[in-house]
Amino acid sequence: MRARGKKSGRGTAALKLYARLCPQVALEVGANAELLACFGEHSVGLGKFSAEAAADAQDLRTGLPLNALAGDSGSNKEIQLLVERLAKRGLLEYRLARSKVGGDAVVIEPQTPDYRPRAAQLRATDVLVLSRFAYLRRRADEMVLESPRAGALFRLCDPAIASALAVLAVPRQIKWLRRQAGFPAMALLALLVDCDILFRIETAGDNGQRSGEGDGNLVLWDFHDLVFHTRSTEGRHANPLGGTYPYVGVIPSPPAIRPSWPGEKIDLGKFAAPAPALSPIGKLLQQRHSVRDHDSGRPVAFSELAQFLDRTARVLSSMTAPLDPDGGGPMLTYTMRPFPSAGGSYELELYLAVDKCEGLPRGFYHYDAGSHTLAPIDVARRDLEAQLAAAQFAMGAAAVPQILLTIAARFGRVSWKYSSIAYALILKDVGVLIQTFYLVATDMGLGGCAIGTSNIDLFAKMTGLDFHVEGPVGQFALGRGAAPEAGA
Repeated sequence: MRARGKKSGRGTAALKLYARLCPQVALEVGANAELLACFGEHSVGLGKFSAEAAADAQDLRTGLPLNALAGDSGSNKEIQLLVERLAKRGLLEYRLARSKVGGDAVVIEPQTPDYRPRAAQLRATDVLVLSRFAYLRRRADEMVLESPRAGALFRLCDPAIASALAVLAVPRQIKWLRRQAGFPAMALLALLVDCDILFRIETAGDNGQRSGEGDGNLVLWDFHDLVFHTRSTEGRHANPLGGTYPYVGVIPSPPAIRPSWPGEKIDLGKFAAPAPALSPIGKLLQQRHSVRDHDSGRPVAFSELAQFLDRTARVLSSMTAPLDPDGGGPMLTYTMRPFPSAGGSYELELYLAVDKCEGLPRGFYHYDAGSHTLAPIDVARRDLEAQLAAAQFAMGAAAVPQILLTIAARFGRVSWKYSSIAYALILKDVGVLIQTFYLVATDMGLGGCAIGTSNIDLFAKMTGLDFHVEGPVGQFALGRGAAPEAGA
């Protein structure tokens, strides 16, 4: 039976990897021989290329085999450069197919700007298993295989491939897989290993799959938490993000105030005591509002920033206690700060991107809440500017914020204790910290604005921290509010 299976497989062409333009993208030659990538009403300049290279580039509509781009001819080098520029802009996808004009077996859609398909080196004796973070889902009329750890998702065009991969819920040797009907091809397995959708373990009977996948920090993550973190932030997926109003014309907007429940109402106004004068906190709650535009001529002073951090995030005290009330278990350290935190975890850290602050140089800093100090972090200027510009865009502001506070979480601090609800608790902590920011900023006569998005891959690049170890979960712009224009 094995011999017959092997023989029938010899007549099947191997899967090859092709680079292809995304379906909505076309290449056109513009003025001065500049090649343009056009999509919808937009176009992006890609640089000047020779007429031969521009002609060869049209093959990207159906796909150019990646192994054919490694030649030394002038046209090949130009095509390599073009492919790299298209990939950086998210305008390329990759297809696994048996021929240039044949149907796709798998289409690889990059999810991060730096993704390039790379094949891991595999041996017949290697044991592979699916990552516990990998999942297969329906997207419109397609099936996609993805993982929050992967830089790309895999669109499975052949249903047999999905069935063949399903057996890897149990660790299997590659030589065993090769004997099975519908073997998904070494090329695909190698790409999936490179993306951390599959990973290697020592033996087929290895039970340490959770601890053996990547590093110890991943042990602390539940599947749904890591998916939520990566898919609700910017940087590790290519889905539409932010206020896109996707359901305009599909369903009406839900009302701002919920329709009343039926039945007789109880008028609370009849029972209310005479209203006393508003307390200071009551006034702050009424005065609090988002301030998106800052006065460029009057930046926040360093002394004001120090006071703001002292009143919102500084460690006030600490204590050590055993895990168990009877004195058993490991000793744990807890801190007290001006805002509440789930289980006293206080997993949130502050990173400051400073554009303008009187007395503090422009740069990127970590706030040490224990010692009440700022530690400068050396980052590339373009990365600092990219983070500030993204905040400006998210707020719809006229300029970048004077100070951008990124709220990052040390995820394991919460997930070490809590199951199933760890990430939800972190987001609740972010909410109470942001409200604390708002109230203190209002009390100090400063302007603040919460920002709903953050780029987790950019933060990882700036700090050198893996996105699943410590990463952004919120942002807050701080500055001196600009005076309203006359007549506004």
